[in-house]
Amino acid sequence: MTSWTSGATVAMATVVGTQRSAPRPAGAAMLVLPDGTVAGSVSGGCVEGAVYELADSVVAAGRPALQRYGYSDEQAFEVGLTCGGIIDVFVEPVSRVTFPQLDQVAADVAAGRPVAVATVVEHPDPAWLGRRLVVRPDDVDGGLGHPRADAALADDARGLLASGTSTVLTYGSEGQRMEAGMRVFVSSFQPRPRMIVFGAIDFAGALARQGGLLGYDVTVCDARGVFATAARFPTADRVVVSWPDRYLRVEADAGRIDGRTVLCVLTHDPKFDVPVLDVALRLDGERRPAFIGAMGSRTTHEKRLARLREVGLGDDHLARLSSPIGLDLGGRTPEETAVSIAAEIIARRWGGSGARLTDTDARVHHDRTA
Repeated sequence: MTSWTSGATVAMATVVGTQRSAPRPAGAAMLVLPDGTVAGSVSGGCVEGAVYELADSVVAAGRPALQRYGYSDEQAFEVGLTCGGIIDVFVEPVSRVTFPQLDQVAADVAAGRPVAVATVVEHPDPAWLGRRLVVRPDDVDGGLGHPRADAALADDARGLLASGTSTVLTYGSEGQRMEAGMRVFVSSFQPRPRMIVFGAIDFAGALARQGGLLGYDVTVCDARGVFATAARFPTADRVVVSWPDRYLRVEADAGRIDGRTVLCVLTHDPKFDVPVLDVALRLDGERRPAFIGAMGSRTTHEKRLARLREVGLGDDHLARLSSPIGLDLGGRTPEETAVSIAAEIIARRWGGSGARLTDTDARVHHDRTA
């Protein structure tokens, strides 16, 4: 932002498309500052040198460029990815002139306000390249050059923003749906997804650390104030003293539980875990969490299921519960258990099997699951 504020031009390279085992997802970005400093990465090192050279030429010419890097069965490109994947990288000059909305977008991201940036990366008319819309739930800034294109893109970008998805959309040259010619990359910025850990125990501390590493906004909740303290959970974003079921109900009613939320019940005590799971497993629609898991032995699990059935939960509800929580890693310590739980959350998010990669022939990187 310092370069942008001073009026300088920065080259921004963004991964806008991936195929096969691409090392970085769509949206990964690399900046080349006026003094030659590099920040970020588009491939983890495979093609950064080539992108750096392209960035210099883009800034010198003042025109964006879309470049493909990788390897296919038909041809080897001049610069390849050692993983065998393919990435499309859009490089553009960014300044106060080309991206006047950048300061407000940065402010939105810093404040946790949802915002999407939609940029034209391919078009029959080179003058359209780099044109963009900044789309918020109730506001649009910028324009592509045609009202039909603006209207279609704003509508579609809001849908992607709601799900936190970044991807390329294809339209006709003036925004016609079901046609081709124009490609627009939509980069969605959402507040961090939430992880709520119920139970202020050692396992919760380890899981809070793992949740932070995965990018979650982590809350630890327990009714016992002597255990639920910020000093015991320094890596959690917040520590709440409340009965778990009451806290979850209040958060859900306030709209702070959504399809990206992860709920981990580690209380291991029926008087805590049955009521909170009763609330969690009944949440539906936009309030339905992405993951609900509960800790315990298999014996504890069977007793828990019986109690949950006694409070009126049916098989459809119980099928949403991951219990015992975690993947079969064989670990014992709180830290190893936290890795197991984090691994299951990742597998559920991306549709992974949890099997050893050496024992499978599936893709290494999966597309996001519903």
